[in-house]
Amino acid sequence: MARLLSRSRLPGLLLTAAVGVEWGRALVERLPSLALPALFVGGLALGGLALLVPREALGLSRRALPARALSGGALAAVLLLPAAARSFVPVPLTGLIGLGAAMVAAGEEIAFRGALYAALRSAYGPAAAVVGSTAAFTAAHALSHPPRFLLPVAGLGLLLGLWRWAFDDLLAPIVGHVVADLAL
Repeated sequence: MARLLSRSRLPGLLLTAAVGVEWGRALVERLPSLALPALFVGGLALGGLALLVPREALGLSRRALPARALSGGALAAVLLLPAAARSFVPVPLTGLIGLGAAMVAAGEEIAFRGALYAALRSAYGPAAAVVGSTAAFTAAHALSHPPRFLLPVAGLGLLLGLWRWAFDDLLAPIVGHVVADLAL
């Protein structure tokens, strides 16, 4: 097991697992009766990938917690700007669907900008971490979004990856992604 989780092999394992979970969730969600369970199970599975990297590498320290949470709100506002420019009025998700969507958004951040980013940074440096986590995040959405939406997904991934690099913070990307997904 230690060989499987070596510093150079861990990024590939995490990338494969995170993209695989997202693709599996996207396929299962096509069955209406399984859409809600797929959100919950997918979110938990993505978040569980954090168990494969050291906790201190995830960017979830307790320092400046209120400021980092507030920064997440600012990130959400930036993520919602394109919708506002189109005069789109967001309708927030509520109830179990909203909770499931929030779990998936948080799970995606923990998997891609948390665990995968940390493993890539440790093995190959910060530039590879930003680019690699962005590419994996974009690929993970290939089955659940139309092709024309993948460029904005890549932009979202890049923005959140750069935030993760610049501030060594995962809380603001989690808050921003969850709020934006709930609003859209």
